[in-house]
Amino acid sequence: MSGAALVIEDDAAIGSLVTTYLTREGFDVVWTRTGEEGLDAFALGDPRFVVLDVGLPDIDGFEVCRRMRRESPILFLTARDEEVDRIVGLELGADDYVTKPFSPREVVARVRAILRRVEPELPPLLELGDVVVDRRTRRVLVGDEPVELRTLEFELLVALLERPERVVTRAELLQYVWGTSFPGGTRTIDVHVAQLRKKLGRPDLIATVRGSGYRAVAPR
Repeated sequence: MSGAALVIEDDAAIGSLVTTYLTREGFDVVWTRTGEEGLDAFALGDPRFVVLDVGLPDIDGFEVCRRMRRESPILFLTARDEEVDRIVGLELGADDYVTKPFSPREVVARVRAILRRVEPELPPLLELGDVVVDRRTRRVLVGDEPVELRTLEFELLVALLERPERVVTRAELLQYVWGTSFPGGTRTIDVHVAQLRKKLGRPDLIATVRGSGYRAVAPR
């Protein structure tokens, strides 16, 4: 599962606002301002979801949606409030539709609702030693004490706890958390693992496997 988001929006103020709020939620956001640029970014990456403006300067969002031929969910942003436009968007496969003006918090809430609907049901709890992760609430407990993690840190912890005692390569972690096209490369994984160890206060929970990746280790 990737933590990447693709925003296709030509209005600088709106694009910046949506990008800022999604980034605060921990998503790695790619923002493009034309339909063609958005299609190129989509082809290069594997976004977890797409926020797509209908009124783009080159090709409209409906055509972008048609040409994506994708599995990533789409949230349309548009100034159009006609029922026919909403119907067309939904029939093209969009998962939701927000009309301008809107609250950026509403966009984040709609995105979260879409992801809950489209992503597969998984066992809600992951446990290793005294570390407990609840997927439903996205809460993490260490020794019954809550630990606040950003979205990418949470996804990284889940990727490791789903495979206890198994070596998870950096390439696998890139695919699961960031998507294979994430430009930061494997170095960003090492940085996030270091942050995760510090926040959990359990440095031995995640073992480094030299030259390969990481392994979640149960206490002995």
